[in-house]
Amino acid sequence: MFLKIIGGLVTALALAFVAGFVLPSQIHVERSVVIGAAPEQIFPLVSDLSQWDAWSPWAKKDPNAEMTISGSGLGQTMVWHSEVPEVGDGSQEVTALESPGYVKTHLDFGDMGVADAMISLTPEETGTRVAWSLDSDVREGVPMLMKPVSTYFGFMMDSMVGTEYENGLSSLKALVERA
Repeated sequence: MFLKIIGGLVTALALAFVAGFVLPSQIHVERSVVIGAAPEQIFPLVSDLSQWDAWSPWAKKDPNAEMTISGSGLGQTMVWHSEVPEVGDGSQEVTALESPGYVKTHLDFGDMGVADAMISLTPEETGTRVAWSLDSDVREGVPMLMKPVSTYFGFMMDSMVGTEYENGLSSLKALVERA
């Protein structure tokens, strides 16, 4: 009986591992807020990585993170290192800029994978809708044996990253509207 239970557990774990290679790996996370300002007032804060410390939720998690920003505009890069696990290590590069309405960055988290983040600014009657989104194939850039873990982790990304995006957008709104 004991061997049947062990055999069943091993079989279940093996199936879960194999399923991690074939389940969907594409994720999309998006949050938005309306800010009482024109896109031209918001764009400088979201298009220049050196301004992100003022509103980024990760900057608040570790104000002592080592951060290096190089360049400006298209191609600007940010590289960071933090001992705080929620911040970790990584880099991002501005890969698209369309003033005053769109910013795209490519994120690289090393063995944790890669993603693309977009911020769009759309004028509305009461201000500007700021939408912050993230797209990723959670298995891309991840070591082979970690791909199944990344796949399952991807199912939690909306709640985890979405909460951080909500916090960041709230900080951005407060920063812009009190100026």
